[in-house]
Amino acid sequence: MSIDAAPHNPAPPVRVLLAEDQVLVRDSLKVLIDTTPGMATVGEAGTGAEAVLLARRCRPDVVLMDVRMPDMDGIEATRRICADSAGVRVLILTTFDVDEYVYAALRAGASGFLIKNATAAELLAAIRVVASGEALLAPTVTRRLIGEFLRGPHSAPAGRDLSGITQRERDVLTLVGRGMSNAEIAGHLHLTVGTVKTHIGRLLAKLPARDRAQLVIAAYEGGLVTTPPAK
Repeated sequence: MSIDAAPHNPAPPVRVLLAEDQVLVRDSLKVLIDTTPGMATVGEAGTGAEAVLLARRCRPDVVLMDVRMPDMDGIEATRRICADSAGVRVLILTTFDVDEYVYAALRAGASGFLIKNATAAELLAAIRVVASGEALLAPTVTRRLIGEFLRGPHSAPAGRDLSGITQRERDVLTLVGRGMSNAEIAGHLHLTVGTVKTHIGRLLAKLPARDRAQLVIAAYEGGLVTTPPAK
């Protein structure tokens, strides 16, 4: 007697909403995503206002959001999407010469950002990272970003209240703000990586913060990062 193998149910595709006002760029992104196994576009927006409406209607996993959009810029669109579409994550498309937009986008709730000259492979990897619930803030990029904060118009911390966290959590948060990975933090503080993850989980709950990107902002606004991190 033969026994049938258990049916294999493939994971649902990552649902992506494209928010880009340039039709040629948007069409190219759509082709790339729709021809990638495990991904599918579920909507296209040419303005920030359309992106907000489509995010509410289509419930994508990830919104690929351009910063400079007509009607409503990508920052305000991100703020509205993150406020009223729980579970929808925003990946910002930006360039290094507009770092102030990155700061605003992270404060608005974006889960990360990608430089516009990224390769197709980097873009697809970024979408997967954000869809999985992680923040797309590589340590080297975080160092550059925080360095720009400290030299730019946001150099005065916004006064984030950190009184509810322990000293060890404060230590961890400081190193997160400096762009260190979990392994680097563990080595610096002589902890296990698992312990670092536990502290980060508590920080996310206490502050509160959506993800690691928001912890970077909290560290900066709380005054824990006061000198430009090393390159």
